[in-house]
Amino acid sequence: MKILIVDDEKLIRDVIREYALNESFETEEAENGKEALEIIEKENIDLVVLDVMMPKMDGLTFLKEMKKIKNIPVIILSARNEEYDKLIGFDLGTDDYLTKPFSPKELIARIKAILKRSGKGNNDNFIYKDLKIDYNAHSVYINSKELKLTPKEYELLCYFIKNENIALSREQLLSNLWGYDFYGDDRTVDTHIKMLRNNLGKYRDLIVTVRGVGYKFVTIK
Repeated sequence: MKILIVDDEKLIRDVIREYALNESFETEEAENGKEALEIIEKENIDLVVLDVMMPKMDGLTFLKEMKKIKNIPVIILSARNEEYDKLIGFDLGTDDYLTKPFSPKELIARIKAILKRSGKGNNDNFIYKDLKIDYNAHSVYINSKELKLTPKEYELLCYFIKNENIALSREQLLSNLWGYDFYGDDRTVDTHIKMLRNNLGKYRDLIVTVRGVGYKFVTIK
């Protein structure tokens, strides 16, 4: 697994790199969003740890531009604990959010959790008719055409598949995919499922609404 650390503070990059290397992650580093985009275009990156306030190109601008070319999980780091930053970040497709100062151990734990939930390192593919998930490539295809899912939509689909035929409440989905400290409500889940269904097209009905409970993923009805 290769982690891209994007922060204009060298000390923070050094600390994250040291902890990541101790967990056998490879690392790349960038001082700003512009440098990070150049790395994204050349390297196979599995996850991005991203600062918000940076020169040349800030983190949120980078996130918006990156999503146009690659679908990679992102953890945002910010010195500002403002609701606006969090909401914009999640709207743009970030997977998690930590406020500085942060615990490097907690950051590594969140990195591991996101990679595990998103299927990274899993050599198997999920195949249902012409719907295919390539876990190693972090990609979803229908009839060999790649779907343009956000990282959170991809993570949500993978979580449904791993819990196939199990009714999952909105609270379960929020706590497992967004985290207990996420600022949001049930509408966050409903909105992401609506977008995921739209992207799945003819397979939208695989995500079944369970009245009074939540949702479940069903391939055999």
